[in-house]
Amino acid sequence: MATTSSQATENQNSETLEKQEYLDLYRGLLLIRRTEEQLAKSYAAGMIHGACHTYVGEEAIATGVCAHLRPDDAVFSTHRGHGHALAKGVPPREVVAELFGRVTGCSRGRGGSMHLFAPEVGMMGTSGIVGPCILQATGAGYSFKLLKTDRVAVAFFGDGASNNGAFHEGINLATIWKLPVIFVCENNLYATEVPFSYSSGNPNVGDRGPAYGLPSVIVDGNDVLAVYEAAGEAVRRARAGEGPTLIEGKTYRTRAHSEGMRDAGYRSQEEIDSWKARDPLPAYRTELLKRGVAAEDDLQEIESDVQSIVEHAAEFAEQSPWPDPTTAATHVYSETSENEAHYA
Repeated sequence: MATTSSQATENQNSETLEKQEYLDLYRGLLLIRRTEEQLAKSYAAGMIHGACHTYVGEEAIATGVCAHLRPDDAVFSTHRGHGHALAKGVPPREVVAELFGRVTGCSRGRGGSMHLFAPEVGMMGTSGIVGPCILQATGAGYSFKLLKTDRVAVAFFGDGASNNGAFHEGINLATIWKLPVIFVCENNLYATEVPFSYSSGNPNVGDRGPAYGLPSVIVDGNDVLAVYEAAGEAVRRARAGEGPTLIEGKTYRTRAHSEGMRDAGYRSQEEIDSWKARDPLPAYRTELLKRGVAAEDDLQEIESDVQSIVEHAAEFAEQSPWPDPTTAATHVYSETSENEAHYA
């Protein structure tokens, strides 16, 4: 990959996938979409008592990137991290239960929407703080290099985080030390309600990479195959010891910044509608049928299965118990075991 940024406005996928791989990508997109739609309904019904930042419209990025990752690869995410958690392998029922605040959630009901953790599948956490995932992924990449493994670390972050000092520090360090890190900027054009075109003199985050000597690529973040191809090359480079890559996916969230907030006023309805017309889910569905790699029956089977999984996830979450109040301080303070006390 060249150390200059390239603009991919059309998918030029050179890689031929097997039918199951195409279908797996469709399942990944659909699982995130249906889970997020369920969470939006649950929020409106009063089942979610904290924030709920949905990933609707951006599913192609998490799906395309995480399709190349192993369970021992590490992902660090943002406040809008449901899609990353699901794509990395966190079961939908654990994501929904976490937002419901139930003990069966992936963070045992302690984290909510912005604090999803599942180290067993390499989901190393989401955070409401802007930018730390960039530094955390860099640190993980440094650890992987010291351990001489072929594991990779991925940082998902938004356009707003690219104006944070952590962006400079993280990608500079990763580049000079050739760390196995993939920096994925999900440029959805707005940092909450602030247009990126206002807060940055250059609307392309990927253009910043060459200044650091960092291989960078700009892709259509609504095209799962374009993301899949770019991520595949980035993962290959990282595992081979060739260093980090910056991927910028141009995308758009079609719902409000967070459920309950206004959806327009800072952006026009025409803009929202134009991006909805580029929805990654129906676009990919149409592409599969057009290419002849999947039949209508194949897709309907996946759709039925995913719908059932998400419905059961909501039922599971609603029926799950609340955390025991007496455990509120657990994991907050250091706890010394009897053996540790004996040798102290």
